[in-house]
Amino acid sequence: MPEDNTSDGWYSEDMATFGDRLAAAREFAGLSVEDLAKRLGVKPSVIAGWEEDRKEPRANRLTMLSGMLGISLSWLMTGQGEGPEGDAEEAAITPEVGEILTQMRVVRSQMTQASETLARLEKQLRKALQEPA
Repeated sequence: MPEDNTSDGWYSEDMATFGDRLAAAREFAGLSVEDLAKRLGVKPSVIAGWEEDRKEPRANRLTMLSGMLGISLSWLMTGQGEGPEGDAEEAAITPEVGEILTQMRVVRSQMTQASETLARLEKQLRKALQEPA
């Protein structure tokens, strides 16, 4: 059996897949598969598919996941960047504060997505205005 560098035997930064990172971030956030699915507006089987590396989420879902879980998109995709590492003070927050923080992350994610959409539309508009009528 290969040597494992973790205390609970299932997660290693060096060997982690997208699904492993998603599951770790979800668990760190204190969310069940069902909770995360409900917040994202997908079925629990979709989350399970992602965590088992059988399926991959679309870009908009990735952005929402990173916002909801308080991790960087790059960490979720590659393991490089801001992952689910909190301090003792953050771990001691109340469920009410945790819910507010989660909602703030979702809004931040939605704002990022809206900004990207706006930039794409502005580019399309500039192109349409430059074309001869």
